[in-house]
Formats: sequence, structure tokens, C-alpha cells
Amino acid sequence: MEKSTFEQMGGTYRQEGDYFLPNLTVPESVPAGIWGQRRRQYLQKHRKAFYNALLLSGKLDTHLAEIDLQAEETFSQLVKQMAAQEGITEQLKANNQMRWVNEYLQDPSGRNRLY
Repeated sequence: MEKSTFEQMGGTYRQEGDYFLPNLTVPESVPAGIWGQRRRQYLQKHRKAFYNALLLSGKLDTHLAEIDLQAEETFSQLVKQMAAQEGITEQLKANNQMRWVNEYLQDPSGRNRLY
């Protein structure tokens, strides 16, 4: 008997009663953080065709993970720059931890508004 295209590509079947069902697995998905979730919402609302193309090709999770990583790095860099501008340094943290926490949490420049 000739092999099906699925078998030629390395697929296998299992028998359940009188039927042969393909052994399919769902690829592992990478969890998306806050920035990946926001990207997903944006794509679903404003870029529906692109979202569906990524979803149907199985590349959506990878795309969201990449966006999340890039955004997290950018956010971290921005927070460090803002802290340096305000004089919140590691030296201050080492010398006076309570003042460092107070300065960091006061948020005069809008660090938390970046979210």
C-alpha cells in the first residue's frame, strides 16, 4: 500500500476501533508576558489579518515572546536611565537603603506611567 503524504512527512497513525487517527501534537507555546499580551490585544483589534496569519502559521507565540523580550529590555533600560537622572544609584542604595526605597517609590518622573 502506498504511503500517504502525512506518512511521507514522518507522521504516524494510531488505531482506535476501526479507524486510524493521526498522532498529532500541539507545539510547545512560550508564555507571553505583559508586553506580549498587549501586543496580542493590539493585533487582534487593529491588525486582524496579520494576527490571523501569525496564528494560522503557528508563529504567533514566538512573535509575542520576541516582542515581550524586546519591550522588557527597553523598559528596563528606560527605568535605569530615569533613576540615574534622579540620582537614585546603587551607591545610595548601599549607603541609605530607606532613602533609596523612598526615592525610587516616589515616582516623580512617572516611571510607573510607562506601563
